[in-house]
Amino acid sequence: MTISNHRKPGLATGVADPVAVNQWYAITALDEIPVGLAVRTELLGVPMSYCLDHDRAPLAWLTQDSLPAGAPVEARALEAPLPTLSDYGYLWTTVGEPDDGLFEIPETAEPDRRVLNAGTFGIFTSGPRAVENFLDMGHLPFVHPGVLGQQPFTEIVDYQVEYRGSEIFAVNCLIFQPKAAAASTSGQLVNYTFRVPHPLCALLYKSTPEDGIRLDVIGLFVHPISDNRIRAHLFNCLLDTTNTDGQLRRFQQGVLAQDKPILENQVPAQLPLDPDAEAPTRADRTSNTYRRWLTELGMTYGVVPGSDG
Repeated sequence: MTISNHRKPGLATGVADPVAVNQWYAITALDEIPVGLAVRTELLGVPMSYCLDHDRAPLAWLTQDSLPAGAPVEARALEAPLPTLSDYGYLWTTVGEPDDGLFEIPETAEPDRRVLNAGTFGIFTSGPRAVENFLDMGHLPFVHPGVLGQQPFTEIVDYQVEYRGSEIFAVNCLIFQPKAAAASTSGQLVNYTFRVPHPLCALLYKSTPEDGIRLDVIGLFVHPISDNRIRAHLFNCLLDTTNTDGQLRRFQQGVLAQDKPILENQVPAQLPLDPDAEAPTRADRTSNTYRRWLTELGMTYGVVPGSDG
């Protein structure tokens, strides 16, 4: 993990939710950032910009009029630089003051892993809605038929949800999938483990056809542009000796392309935290724990607070 030594701007962002402000967020894949040319975006509604310097180190800053999109950038010209991380193939930054560094993904250190950004989707939804969708096994046979699920194999068997430190884990999640991964050649009963280490990041560990012990790791890293618009990054850390990077990306992008219209048609776009707001089922156990966790954290950005929030 590499952290820049740029000063932090604190909470002078206009965002009222310190839980959302004081987090690291993946902004874009490192290999998609231009060298020395400004790119503009927003983070939590705050205008910000980024680029790589000429040594290919990431720079991020609160957007300034003197550096429009496409302008040449020198680090000394930045009026309000933001801290940055270069981890898991992404540029991470914050408009607040996180207490900790980024969560660990030890599998990325294994030399035979394929670590890549499988794609980035702009979606008109909130970050918590996207994470909840990622955690929802119940929709797989209906939204991803023939790939991540199949009717009539719709039953979600009982599984366990637990806290490990400050993170949520859902373990022993079993579901039949006709094509669980790009490397799959037949259907299989797949064992999932979900992990939520960050309010707007989630990881999925699943059995892989290429290794009987180790697991593929798939992540959703959300860049919240605003409370109803995001960029969803698909992180892959896979055991796959068969497919090209392009084939891996096409598989994952096909899955998210099916989720995108579902997410964009959910009302409200913000995630209700009241446990009675949306009817729960056994498949929703991880989702319900996630909602309670956001309530306990005191998060208000991108959610509809519950009666206790």
